[in-house]
Amino acid sequence: MLRKLLVLPVLLAATLTAWAHAYHASIMDVRYNAQKQQLEIALKVFTDDFEKALSTGRPAAISLDQSPKPLVTQLTTDLLRKSLAFGTKPGEMLPLQLLGMQKESDAHWLYCTVKLAKPTTSLTLRHSLLLLTFPDQMNIVNVEAGGKKQSTLFRDGEEEQRISW
Repeated sequence: MLRKLLVLPVLLAATLTAWAHAYHASIMDVRYNAQKQQLEIALKVFTDDFEKALSTGRPAAISLDQSPKPLVTQLTTDLLRKSLAFGTKPGEMLPLQLLGMQKESDAHWLYCTVKLAKPTTSLTLRHSLLLLTFPDQMNIVNVEAGGKKQSTLFRDGEEEQRISW
């Protein structure tokens, strides 16, 4: 009987952990820095989801914490450049620069910048991060620019949107 009582909390914790991550989402904060003529980006992804995407097609699984840092940086940069496209006009793809990443509990923050050629009052964003790995993926983007804050949802079938301020 005591053994059954000890197993119950373990099963409950496992169920709660699985339930807590029953959805696939990312949150991206984009700040337009007019003085520096650049976009400053902080992207929060669930670690396990991002590692699964980085590991696709690789002979061994990728761990953000344990795989060689240069490999993780290269794979992360490649995935971000395939999944994110910022432009001031449709079809444009401005270079994305990965600055670094930071672990936070069961997630990682990825920090990037995008340089702009001239001041702007809008941008076109294609955001398909993790959609190939998780068809139910939702990518939330919060933009702070021109004294305004706004949020946009990107998901399957709605990967590209124009944001104005």
